[in-house]
Amino acid sequence: MRARVSVQDSALRHGNFSLRIDPVRSEDAGLYEAQVTYNMKVHICRVELGVITVILSPPSPAVENEPLLLSCNSSHRASLVETCWFHNGRPVPTSGTFCSMHGALSILHTAMSDAGSWCCQLRYSDNEIISATYDLQILGFDGPTNPVVYAAAGSTAD
Repeated sequence: MRARVSVQDSALRHGNFSLRIDPVRSEDAGLYEAQVTYNMKVHICRVELGVITVILSPPSPAVENEPLLLSCNSSHRASLVETCWFHNGRPVPTSGTFCSMHGALSILHTAMSDAGSWCCQLRYSDNEIISATYDLQILGFDGPTNPVVYAAAGSTAD
């Protein structure tokens, strides 16, 4: 983790002994402990880091008209009770094109309108609610609505 962890030395002088992890990975979840000695006293701070991940399958880039799966997982230990999905801030109906199951959302036929911010919200048996956002980009053909293009004989057509 050394390449991804830093402590602000200047902040230590003011009592801030924060640890910065960038980027956070799934395996970073767990209990962290800091010990600081000040005036011959040892002060201990414990913080548990929970990690939530959103994974796209198949991996980026997503292609228009092809199926994809967005999976949402968390390191939280309680039982998962409910998963809600939001697209650009609006709840996603889990019928027709979208199918939600066990923390995952299946999109049967992706469209250019599916691009944007996808948020999964996980609710656990201990009433903890955890959410994460994934910015989905879709590769697609953005051509004319009419598939017939006319070009004059002798000219160039693109």
